[in-house]
Amino acid sequence: MTLPAPKKVVLAYSGGLDTSIILKWLQTEYGAEVVTFTADLGQGEELAPAREKALKLGIREENIFIDDLREEFVRDYVFPMFRANAVYEGQYLLGTSIARPLIAKRQIEIARQVGADAVCHGATGKGNDQVRFELGYYALEPDIRVIAPWREWDFKSREHLLDFAEKHQIPISKDKRGEAPFSVDANLLHSSSEGKVLE
Repeated sequence: MTLPAPKKVVLAYSGGLDTSIILKWLQTEYGAEVVTFTADLGQGEELAPAREKALKLGIREENIFIDDLREEFVRDYVFPMFRANAVYEGQYLLGTSIARPLIAKRQIEIARQVGADAVCHGATGKGNDQVRFELGYYALEPDIRVIAPWREWDFKSREHLLDFAEKHQIPISKDKRGEAPFSVDANLLHSSSEGKVLE
C-alpha cells in the first residue's frame, strides 16, 4: 500500500549538509511544506547559520523553529541520566543519545501546533539514533507519519548528495568537498566525534 504524500513535515534540522539536503528532498520528492526545528542544546554558533540556511532554502520565517531547550535538557534528561549512572563503557557520557528523545518530543509538539502530518529525522538507517527518534515520536503520537530519508532515498554515496546539493543550489562549505573524516555533535553535556577513520 502506497501512503499519500505528506502535506506538512517537521524536520529535525541542524543546518548541516545532510539535513539541508533532506529539507530540499522533502520539497522535491513529496512536494511537502517543510517546517524546520533546531533544538538549542548549547551548541552555540550553529543556531544562526541554521536559520539563515533555512531561509535561503525557501522556508518561511513562521516555519522556522529554533527553541532554547537547554534548561529542560539538563533538568529532565542529563541530571536523571547522571543519577542513574548511565555512562557507556565507563566513559562515554551519552550526550547525543540523551538529547534525541527531547528533540523528538519538541518535534511532536510543533507538529501539533502547526498541523503537520509527518515528522522527519536525518539519522542513518543503520544506527541507534533512528530508534531513539522514532520511539519518541510514536510514544507521543502513535499515528504520526515518520519519514526517514536514509531508508527511503536512492542516494548511494556522498558524491550523489553533493551533486543533488549543487543541482538545487544548496550551499556547501568548502570542507565538504574534501569530506571531513568525522562529524561532531555538541551540546551542553559533551561533544562527540564519529565516523570513518575514527571508527
